[in-house]
Amino acid sequence: MSRKRSNETAEDDVSEDDVAENEAAGDEAAVEDPDPNRPHGRTRADGGRMAELPGPAPDERPQPEGRRNTEGIRIDPVVEAEHDPRRAVISALVEDEPGVLARVSGLVSRRQFNIESLTVGPTTVDGHSRITMVVEETDPGIDQIEKQMAKLKPVISVGEVSGNAVCTELVLLKVRGEEPDKVHAVTEMYDGRTLDAGPRTITVQLTGDESTIDDALDAFRQFGIIEIARTGQTALARGDVPTAPGEKPGTAGEPTTPDDN
Repeated sequence: MSRKRSNETAEDDVSEDDVAENEAAGDEAAVEDPDPNRPHGRTRADGGRMAELPGPAPDERPQPEGRRNTEGIRIDPVVEAEHDPRRAVISALVEDEPGVLARVSGLVSRRQFNIESLTVGPTTVDGHSRITMVVEETDPGIDQIEKQMAKLKPVISVGEVSGNAVCTELVLLKVRGEEPDKVHAVTEMYDGRTLDAGPRTITVQLTGDESTIDDALDAFRQFGIIEIARTGQTALARGDVPTAPGEKPGTAGEPTTPDDN
């Protein structure tokens, strides 16, 4: 009984300072491995090895070249590099279905691409229409527009129209009629037509490419432009080049299908 009591007394005599010294001695016994060629880990002062991590050290491991956007999705730095926006004319053959125009424009706008103009009209094939869209985006953005539109079921074929395409648009212009002779002279200068002439207003029709239309509008501003309506550009590729990828000519006797692309 006395021996047990003396052991408990000895344990109580161990001070907190002694415990702290023992812990410090244990920490000093582990030092960094001076040999960089050895597997990554720690070595005790007596040469013993602690738990080792396989492979090279963290700073020697290959680092990913990509980066992540604000949503944490890894992106390609080449694709995400700075690109200058440019104007592009995109032509798409679509099947005539209710709401197809709304689906196309909604798809593009949801991805925050800006549509400068959009026109739609029938083609040589019954049940098919052509959508012509003008956008100002970077090259990756234009590529995304084409890929996203191609996923829509009513879209038969879609692609950017070549740079030397034939592009034109139609404008209806209503100006004040105080100087009809001068208005008529400017209209003839730009190969326009007078559609309506009254004592107070004159309505003119103009057609041409974008630069021609812009020049004509500048000339008509001296009379006071009351109203204006522009259809936006429509385009066809020159020569035998199809306007939309894989598009068959109207003389082929058969419609273009998605399998032709």
